[in-house]
Amino acid sequence: MRRQSAHPSAPSGPPAPRYRSDWTVIRTLLPYLWTYKWRVALALGFLVGAKLANVGVPLVLKRLVDAMTVTPAHPVALLVLPLGLLAAYGALRLATSVFTELRELMFARVTQRAVRTIALQVFRHLHALSLRFHLNRQTGGMTRDIERGTRGVSTLVSYTLFSILPTIIEILLVLGYLLLHYDIWLSVITGGALLFYIGFTVTVTEWRTHFRRTMNDLDSRANTRAIDSLINYETVKYFGNEDFEARRYDEGLQRYESAAVKSQSSLSLLNTGQSAIIAIAVTLILWRATVGVMNGTMTLGDMVLVNAFMIQLYIPLNFLGVLYREIKQSLADMERLFALLEENREVADRVGAAPLKTDGAALHFEHVDFSYERKRQILFDVDFVVAPGTTTAVVGHSGSGKSTLSRLLYRFYDVDGGAVRIDGQDLRNVTQASLRQAIGIVPQDTVLFNDTIEYNIAYGKPGSSFDDIVAAARAAYIHDFIESLPDGYATMVGERGLKLSGGEKQRVAIARTLLKDPAILIFDEATSALDSRAEQAIQQQLSDIARERTTLVIAHRLSTVVEADQILVLEHGRIVERGTHPTLLAMGGHYAQMWQRQQASADDDADQDSPLPAPSLAAGDAGPPREASILVPPTLR
Repeated sequence: MRRQSAHPSAPSGPPAPRYRSDWTVIRTLLPYLWTYKWRVALALGFLVGAKLANVGVPLVLKRLVDAMTVTPAHPVALLVLPLGLLAAYGALRLATSVFTELRELMFARVTQRAVRTIALQVFRHLHALSLRFHLNRQTGGMTRDIERGTRGVSTLVSYTLFSILPTIIEILLVLGYLLLHYDIWLSVITGGALLFYIGFTVTVTEWRTHFRRTMNDLDSRANTRAIDSLINYETVKYFGNEDFEARRYDEGLQRYESAAVKSQSSLSLLNTGQSAIIAIAVTLILWRATVGVMNGTMTLGDMVLVNAFMIQLYIPLNFLGVLYREIKQSLADMERLFALLEENREVADRVGAAPLKTDGAALHFEHVDFSYERKRQILFDVDFVVAPGTTTAVVGHSGSGKSTLSRLLYRFYDVDGGAVRIDGQDLRNVTQASLRQAIGIVPQDTVLFNDTIEYNIAYGKPGSSFDDIVAAARAAYIHDFIESLPDGYATMVGERGLKLSGGEKQRVAIARTLLKDPAILIFDEATSALDSRAEQAIQQQLSDIARERTTLVIAHRLSTVVEADQILVLEHGRIVERGTHPTLLAMGGHYAQMWQRQQASADDDADQDSPLPAPSLAAGDAGPPREASILVPPTLR
């Protein structure tokens, strides 16, 4: 009795805005920083040293002013005392700079390593997500989220540890000194102004945060539209829709512009309020210091000290709004980055999964049920075996579920019921890396990386020697073509390989698969997009590489699979017929009807064309006639 498992919940494509608290984001970040806890502790020690030296500067300045306003008892004191204070003043200034640079030097590796670790983890996680996620994703918006998020990590660490924390330490030191040595009103005015300033800044900035989130969303959408349009450049040109695409892009830019203007207007309100608070506080402090000097409770040095303290405090505080806004912006950006990390890995290796071991690579689809969505089942009780070293072809109309078989074999998805086995091993119990290493595919639409031909062939087995790459190219009958190019194997293939023809891309795909040397081969309508001449040449090469390998052929053209060891006819996700080509024709069912229709179509095409001699193919490209046996070598038939 077949088992039926619940269908897994499908993850979304682009991560939905799931806003979480700032502390949640920070807690997610902290483990990446804590890896270098000793560097962090040392950097914080340098930070405290820099602030102590910075607070010491006004204290020395006060003593210097007091010393200059009091007549010394001995002329020598006039020379010794100020020189000593001047030397102390310079030493404290230098110590502030030295401690600050040491702090940044110690923390540079922590920040950069955290950014690198997070970016790499996101990259690996995206590759680990199921095909379902990548079919739904919006590439432009996702790449922008990653870019902003990694930059946000650096910004958050920099502003928090290098700006906010030092300012807080300095505020505490100054308030403590004022409270111990002067009128309490100085501490009250200073502390009250700081609290009001911080409260006002936080409140207004929190109100402004949704503008930034809106800008992020609109920026990602506009970028997604732009990249999607450029990727589909040829389609845009085919339909003359340049103006339509420009209007769609401009609609996104207009909404972004509106949100940006609102953000800037609220920033002006924030800056004006901050300036007013600082001006009032400094005026009140100066008034109290002036009164103290006049009634003799404070010296001119004390007045200079208080004023220097206020300058040291309010200059960095004047940027608090900017810093807090940047920190909030960074947190908002990191939300989207960490949301990617939280995307569910629909297909993951089980605990204790073992590497796949192949011994002949017998393939068994065992009563498989599958659906991409709960309400629409694709495969129903699909059960068949591909014996080691034989070829099984799956044919059927578009939408019958043929390509789904290859996706399940690669374990891009897990089956809902039944199992897929290789040499008796359930694919869900083996590691995905070992599984995919054992399988090679020549797809219908070969997509190449925007790199050299050499790189694209070597992608089948990274680290291969150039001689191995050339050998694979020779076996795929593409070496002579590559050598005829001005740059040879260093020729760039363009975006998705668009600089090459369909046949050339297919040969690169064949060479790449040959270099991989898999135990199981999948031909997923590998020649359906080619003309007859290219198809004939490439089919012979597919036959060569299928020798002594377990092969699954997904085909629409029945003429390409007439001598497969087994042919399965898939109709609406069910196997309705199976057997060899002669057997299926004799049955007079679905396969026979499909064969008659395709033969009639081929005869009509032949009648419309004038008879021509057989094309002379390039050396090594000669293939059998279209109706000939082309997938299984004679030794395996």
